[in-house]
Amino acid sequence: MTTVALAQLGSVAFDPQATTQKAVDAIAGASASGAELIIFPEAFLGTYPKGLTFGSPIGKRTEQGRDEYLRYWNGAVELDGPELAEIAGAARDHCVFVVIGVVERVNRTLYCTAVMIDGQGHRVGHHRKVMPTGAERLVWGFGDGSTLPVVPSPAGALGTVICWENYMPLLRSAMYSQGIEIYCAPTADDRDSWIPSMRHIALEGRCYVITTCQVMYRSDYPDDYDCVISTDPGEPLMRGGSAVISPTGEVIAGPVFDEECVIYAEVDREEIIRQSLDFDVSGHYGRPDIFSLHLDDSPKNPLVTAPKEAD
Repeated sequence: MTTVALAQLGSVAFDPQATTQKAVDAIAGASASGAELIIFPEAFLGTYPKGLTFGSPIGKRTEQGRDEYLRYWNGAVELDGPELAEIAGAARDHCVFVVIGVVERVNRTLYCTAVMIDGQGHRVGHHRKVMPTGAERLVWGFGDGSTLPVVPSPAGALGTVICWENYMPLLRSAMYSQGIEIYCAPTADDRDSWIPSMRHIALEGRCYVITTCQVMYRSDYPDDYDCVISTDPGEPLMRGGSAVISPTGEVIAGPVFDEECVIYAEVDREEIIRQSLDFDVSGHYGRPDIFSLHLDDSPKNPLVTAPKEAD
């Protein structure tokens, strides 16, 4: 049995250093409670811009919207930057495997990324969201197939699928085919319909599903935050709903709404095997003679240079 922690926390909006400290404190607290794995929500480090339009109606971009993008870019982090180095140090100091959602800055483009850091403080993988949803496409670039890893963790083989990527059957199949056991689903979706989807995935993949969402109110964002959802400071923009689902589809922890908290659960790898007796979606139930999936896991770079000829 392995204890896992779900950090249902909100960002300190556009303040990566303050949010990093919040993450470090949560890692220390999770370790003190016996957890070997902690999962943070989507875009925790960098901020999920709920309700922003970035001044971009079709056919027009406003100067205010460009200023909002500048603030968002300034609040993002780099994979080799000081914020993730500090989180890696906390992971090492407390021997906790960390999965954390970040807004990743690469030159002038941003990505919605989940970073995986092992208990020795090494970054062992990262996943860039391959399909931002709706207006997210305005401010987040598209990941490619090179960042779909499943990696060892204290709780089992672990991978991350972000928010509405979980509605992409072929992406789920790619994770199942890699033997995923701990299926992390950081999200910004706090609707009542989300947990039923997570229960389906747990049953489909015969794996543990861990979903984490932030709790953020309008008052947690700056006064000049041009939110089209609400101007009421007490309005919840994200209400949590984090939970753990077992390979039987049973909700074994959470969901918790409307409060910041850390949720704990125990996961058992042997239960994954037990539940695979009659269904293994990428094994004996897969029918590769009829169905197959092609995954292109090569990185897609905008500049490819020809090799130089030897003198």
